[in-house]
Amino acid sequence: MPPVKHKKAKPKNSDRKNRPAPKAPTAPTTAQTVTPAIVSSAAAQVDPLPSSGTAAQAGHLAASQRVHSPTLEAFTSAEPSPPSLAAMEIADQLHSAAIHLLRRLRVRDRETNVGPAQLSALSVLVFGGPRSLGELAEAEQVRPPTMSRIVSGLQRAGLVRRHATEDGRRVRLEATPGGVSLMWAARKRRVESLANAVAGLPENEKQQLRTAIALLEQVMRNL
Repeated sequence: MPPVKHKKAKPKNSDRKNRPAPKAPTAPTTAQTVTPAIVSSAAAQVDPLPSSGTAAQAGHLAASQRVHSPTLEAFTSAEPSPPSLAAMEIADQLHSAAIHLLRRLRVRDRETNVGPAQLSALSVLVFGGPRSLGELAEAEQVRPPTMSRIVSGLQRAGLVRRHATEDGRRVRLEATPGGVSLMWAARKRRVESLANAVAGLPENEKQQLRTAIALLEQVMRNL
């Protein structure tokens, strides 16, 4: 009899070796996992390097929405517009001219033998009427103790006197006849100095000065 041929048994794991290895699970892409809400939230942080076109578009959209938000527009419209360059130049020249004018006129005040602070407080009482100590301090923009010392000096000079009010708790200050006379004489000297300076101007410039004074009064009302 011919010899019997025996078939070799295949190893059980041979099929597994020939099969391709399964691919490792990959992380899902941004477009697959990030929801529109998350994209909008991330874009709102204005990422300088957006990872996808969708995020970049959302970033630009969020930025444009912030610029045109009603709150920002209301805040921007509430801000006062700055004065123009021409207005600033005129204001600077006017400020300088006013200071120099007062300094030159103040030279004539030396003839009163009264200090500038006392003369200024006296002018308020003469041309503005009686005031309390607090009201006079507020008008002169000084503290009440400072004004009290100024008034004491005016009292010693016989230019101001005190009057008790009805409730007895407040004191009214008024200029004496001597204080009124001194103040009007000082005003006259100032006006005469100005008149001498204006007299040398041509008639057309005098008219221009009248117009400028009217404009200056309008500016003071706007302050």
